[in-house]
Amino acid sequence: RIYYKILFSLRTHIVIGYVLLMLFSSVIGTFLIDKFLFFQVEERIKKSLVQEIHEFRMMAVDGINPDTHKPFGGDLKNMFKLFLKSNIPDDDEFLVAILNGKVYRSSPLALPSWFKLDSPMVKTLSQVKTAEEGEFLTVDGNVIYLAQPIIRGKNHGVFVVLHATAGERQEVIDAVFVIIKVSVVVIIIFSCLAWVVAGHVLKPLHLLTNTTRSIGETGLTQRIPVKGADEIAELTTTFNEMLARLETAFSSQRDFINDASHELRTPITIIRGHLELLGDDPQERKETIELVIDELDRMSRFVEDLLLLAKSEQPDFLNLEIVEVHSLTLELYAKAKALAPREWRLDTMASGRLQADRQRLTQAIMNLAENATHHTKDGDVISLGSDLRNNQVRFWVRDTGEGILLSDQRRIFQRFARGSINRRRSNGAGLGLSIVQAIAEAHNGWVELFSRPRGGSTFTIVIPLKPIPKPRQRGGRNSFFHSSNFWQGRKGRGGQGAGGDEGDKKTWGRGGFS
Repeated sequence: RIYYKILFSLRTHIVIGYVLLMLFSSVIGTFLIDKFLFFQVEERIKKSLVQEIHEFRMMAVDGINPDTHKPFGGDLKNMFKLFLKSNIPDDDEFLVAILNGKVYRSSPLALPSWFKLDSPMVKTLSQVKTAEEGEFLTVDGNVIYLAQPIIRGKNHGVFVVLHATAGERQEVIDAVFVIIKVSVVVIIIFSCLAWVVAGHVLKPLHLLTNTTRSIGETGLTQRIPVKGADEIAELTTTFNEMLARLETAFSSQRDFINDASHELRTPITIIRGHLELLGDDPQERKETIELVIDELDRMSRFVEDLLLLAKSEQPDFLNLEIVEVHSLTLELYAKAKALAPREWRLDTMASGRLQADRQRLTQAIMNLAENATHHTKDGDVISLGSDLRNNQVRFWVRDTGEGILLSDQRRIFQRFARGSINRRRSNGAGLGLSIVQAIAEAHNGWVELFSRPRGGSTFTIVIPLKPIPKPRQRGGRNSFFHSSNFWQGRKGRGGQGAGGDEGDKKTWGRGGFS
């Protein structure tokens, strides 16, 4: 198992990839070096041949016969003899003078076996009429030649410069073999170094793996230290962020289960207790049935609220249409007045159109209005209104009731949470404001809260006029909840939540107080 793990590990794959890349580059590099070196050899050979031919032409045109002190003229023998005597060929180079079809002289005197007097090569070169270059394939390899004919009267001479490339080619092959040997040693050494470096680079991944294995539902507080700013560090940071989200999700799930079980356990206990004590008295049976029905209705509302919150995460939660803000405000005010005997007031009303779900918005505002009735008493004022500015529509519910403590203003938007002031006045499950926030976020908006203890509260739903993207991810810690508490300055009149005179205030954004 250990060998299998090592063989198929990411570290092994990295090193194998590195070795294959090095081998491929070495093969390509060696091939190119071989071609380049031999090309240079051929260029040097050709340059040397051209130089010899050029010097012979100079002698044939301007040369002086040392015996007569006159130009050579038709004395090709003395011309060849003097030139071959005064020029020393390079290694593997041969200077040959052919006169009237026969080899007259050569330098060096000993010619290789492939250049025999009666060979086809000699016969071919002796018949050259114009300057010519070419190659011969011999038993010793390729032979490059340049031939310069010279005709003076009845004499037909050919000066030939030949160069056997076998020696230079062998030198190139030897150099290439040295390069191959060095490359193999370098690949082996650097493969070992690559194994060590890959292990060091992948060390955070092993730590990530071990941390992942050790994490359970109760171990989500662990975090991996972030070092550097490379891709591994980015992965580590992302993993830590994922752990934070999982920790929040598990915590929320645990709280949700605890709170939900508590909320359901109470009515179930009440129903069971009364049914167990149910007697034969008709009046008692009637009262018990009414109480059981009331508790069942409360459980039904609780389940419906949970289902609503669950459905708010789905893309088909909203049924969008074009809504007239002015008429919707009047409709909301008419419905709210029937909730409880309070001093209801209608503040400013906006005129304009909004793309929204009319029923969901009505549900959210009615939740706020009903919540206001639970925290006010007869004679208190509850105001509704709407406003349109900065491409945003704002609906608010303002009351002059008991207000909300600063410490409760963020918490009350969580599920099953209730405020600390008169928290038992409502018999709800604490899901109303969570529903309001979910509906606002489904419209790409948010909820704002302005309140102070014993000074009333203003809840404002802010809906942008821009089209709502679908589908959207809502809820959790990324919700757009804004809450403000002002302890000094003026309290403001209707429409405070819509951006009126807010006085000296503190505002909550995503990261806390700002």
